[in-house]
Amino acid sequence: MVNLPLGISLANRWLYLGAAVLGVFAGLGIFAIYVSRAFSYLGDDPETCVNCHIMSSYYQAWQASSHRQWATCNDCHLPQSGLAEKYAFKATDGLRHAAVFTLGEVPQAIRPLPGTDRVILENCLRCHTPLVTEFTRMNARYEDMLSGKARACWDCHREVPHTRVSNRGSAVPTGSPHPDSPAPDWLKKLL
Repeated sequence: MVNLPLGISLANRWLYLGAAVLGVFAGLGIFAIYVSRAFSYLGDDPETCVNCHIMSSYYQAWQASSHRQWATCNDCHLPQSGLAEKYAFKATDGLRHAAVFTLGEVPQAIRPLPGTDRVILENCLRCHTPLVTEFTRMNARYEDMLSGKARACWDCHREVPHTRVSNRGSAVPTGSPHPDSPAPDWLKKLL
């Protein structure tokens, strides 16, 4: 074994270097979790959606809707069949949102992807089954909607619950809450 000056062996030197690199990556990972408010996504607070400022107009529209007192974003946009499925869907969808936003690939018109629209339709029916089945005699299924045999709820109810917000360009600037910057004061002063 080769001893370097100060009595540090070559093997120990690689060990110290590896520990330092891992420490830097762990620190950056913890800081990224803190800055992105990753912990806030574990709950159901609708204000979490405005962590991403492009969702402000959708949040503001939901606040003015009739759904506000009955349903949060997660009640409509996540599966309600079980906790594991809910959080698996939330993690998958959230990582996709983070990647799209981070890479600057946010579409002009934000629309649900296949799979997400299934969840939304199932949640419409979950809450409104008596209305849909008794009064309209409708038996909507996702597969029928895809094949054109049935309409999705939002084909007629386009303004529920997000009013006329149809794309980022048509959104009116709103007063929705934006969280304070999580960056520490010393870092803000450097910037």
